[in-house]
Amino acid sequence: MSLDSFYTSFIAEQRYLMYLDGLKMTILVSFLAVILGVVLGTLLALMRLTAEKNGKSTILSKIAYVYIDIIRGTPTVTQLMIMFFVILKGVDGLIVGTVTFGINSSAYVAEIIRAGILAVDQGQMEGGRSLGLSYGQTMKDIILPQAIKNILPALGNEFIVLVKETSILGYVSIVDLSKAADFVISRTYQALTPLIGTACIYYLLVKVLTLGLNALERRLRQSDKR
Repeated sequence: MSLDSFYTSFIAEQRYLMYLDGLKMTILVSFLAVILGVVLGTLLALMRLTAEKNGKSTILSKIAYVYIDIIRGTPTVTQLMIMFFVILKGVDGLIVGTVTFGINSSAYVAEIIRAGILAVDQGQMEGGRSLGLSYGQTMKDIILPQAIKNILPALGNEFIVLVKETSILGYVSIVDLSKAADFVISRTYQALTPLIGTACIYYLLVKVLTLGLNALERRLRQSDKR
């Protein structure tokens, strides 16, 4: 990778702007998708937990199980193409990407949250109910806060995986970071420099997220010691 190839791939004709636009799309889709994924995942986890609450399978737990089983059992790129070409045909790419990855992530987040809730001592629920709190209040005020602290590393890892998975947005012509690199390659006929540059940007993005999550975990551990 020479200076000439770097200039051609990033500087000439202001091609760095294409990478910046692609990076914005990657970050925006990832951020919105993780919010959607956490909201849907929490709802799905609570639906599945109705089976534990009632001691047998419920309609809600069965619906959540089938949803999670289908989403986790099919390729993300296939889900993306179904959304783009069929369900959300003609809709803005940002919305398509957000909905697709939000739904995909929710299936994994649901199992992470469910495992975190089940890991909380059962006595916490009994204690909350004995204080006069409803099941929902106990879950919201006592169980979920403890579960979230326990599952934060797993949730953080899911967010990082989600960021990297968005690189398939280019399959449906949504211009993310990887698609921007494809455009540069098609114009310069040089593949090495754009691909290495894109890999470095992804690495730095993931590194920043990792450091931020590690800092948040340390802060939560310190708050537990007080």
